[in-house]
Amino acid sequence: MGKSYGLIEITGVVAAMDALDIMCKAADVTLSTWERKLGGRLVTIIVEGEVAAVTAAVEAARTQALKPLAAFGVIANPHEEIVGLVERSASRFKDSEPSDESYLQEV
Repeated sequence: MGKSYGLIEITGVVAAMDALDIMCKAADVTLSTWERKLGGRLVTIIVEGEVAAVTAAVEAARTQALKPLAAFGVIANPHEEIVGLVERSASRFKDSEPSDESYLQEV
């Protein structure tokens, strides 16, 4: 099976981190990217993995998160445009992460 995406939208950064923790513990998924809107009052988390794992992760967040989800969904076998959109979002974080070398130079 190929890559699938699980998406949740929830209010608040703390609730989003809690929901991500729930998702990662519930199934074999990894964080693809996340987006904050309205100053962090609305957070979208996107995880990836096999369809069954992503579905289980989204369901776990839906039923166990600190707050009700504003929206959620699973995209099995996403179109290449969706994959590109998620990769562009994720690249913002990869480009801004300090490398080990730059960290060592700061210390």
